[in-house]
Amino acid sequence: MLLGDLGAEIIKVEHPLRGDDTRTWGPPFKTYKNPKNTTQSPSFPGESAYYLSVNRNKKSIAIDMKKESGRRILTELASKCDILVENFVPGKLAKMQLGYNDLRLVNPRLVYASITGYGQTGPYRNKPGYDVIIEAEAGLMHITGEEDGPPVKVGVAVTDIMTGLYTHGAIMAALLARDKTGRGQHIDASLLQTQTSILANIASSYLIGGQEARRWGTRHPSIAPYQVFATLDGSVCIGAGNNTQFASLCNAIGMPNLALDKRFVTNADRVSNRRALIQILEGVLSTRTMCEVLDLLENSGLPFGPVNNLQQTFDHPQVRARNVVRQVEHPFLGPIKMVGPAVEYSDAPVGEHIEPPPMLGQHTAQVLKNVLGYSDQQIQDAVDSGGAALYSY
Repeated sequence: MLLGDLGAEIIKVEHPLRGDDTRTWGPPFKTYKNPKNTTQSPSFPGESAYYLSVNRNKKSIAIDMKKESGRRILTELASKCDILVENFVPGKLAKMQLGYNDLRLVNPRLVYASITGYGQTGPYRNKPGYDVIIEAEAGLMHITGEEDGPPVKVGVAVTDIMTGLYTHGAIMAALLARDKTGRGQHIDASLLQTQTSILANIASSYLIGGQEARRWGTRHPSIAPYQVFATLDGSVCIGAGNNTQFASLCNAIGMPNLALDKRFVTNADRVSNRRALIQILEGVLSTRTMCEVLDLLENSGLPFGPVNNLQQTFDHPQVRARNVVRQVEHPFLGPIKMVGPAVEYSDAPVGEHIEPPPMLGQHTAQVLKNVLGYSDQQIQDAVDSGGAALYSY
């Protein structure tokens, strides 16, 4: 999707009957507004919000790669495309002659990106992996949650998302390398390696100091105060990452001498005496409303913010000012809202024109004809053999 945001033509290959699994991941679903032909295509209650969130700017083709004609179509596409992204268990596509070593023969410039649970090598290579499983297995759940509570998952599929971001960067790097060498390469990305890498300073504390991690809730193991504080009617997150910011906090809440207390002079002091410090701060902040606390901290130079729900997030004046939410007209769903690209470019209008997420197999004929040069008869032959499917939308 990110490559599509940057202008790449993205061809999404889907199973003719099931389609992308995320199409069924709901509710909620956005129900069809305009009639669609359900006699030839699978009938879904609508498009799931999950599917709509990650599939803008793509074309969908319905191909059965278990059929010889379907595999032939994919091989022909690989011969013409710059990038192939797949997330099958290692070795599965190679059994269909669609592995990297097969397709590099028809297109030596192909950048072939494999995303798996555990990577292409090692004893776990053939295990399937989902985000929540890797969150558990690679340490993230162990460090997430309240100090005296059970391990919990992060609220979004952060391991999946970060693996996609790492793979996006790797693809861009491989394309730059191809400009120098004339050759593509195989990118081996995994959820396990990604999640291990984004343990970041927590991993380093273990590897360097032998310090086993634990759950801290919203607190930070190495910085204080750096956490959520309750107010009379809500919560505010405050982070004082250095002595100047801590002094600003003390001044803002009317306790300037707190910054001079020998227990709290340096960050190391504040971490060592965290319990006493937090008890003092909670005693002050919990007696005020959230708006009162926010007013006290405004213009203090201290990083802070309210704990917002989603309505408050999307009503946030900065979110609105940055045009984060885009509205796109879907031919069968009507207008849909989605979060647009996260990065702005000074010289490129990224996100100005967004194509709606496709219906299953919506572009099969278009891609076969325009990309591969198939005639109407060749397209019909592919359909008759079961390698491709056409739907009337």
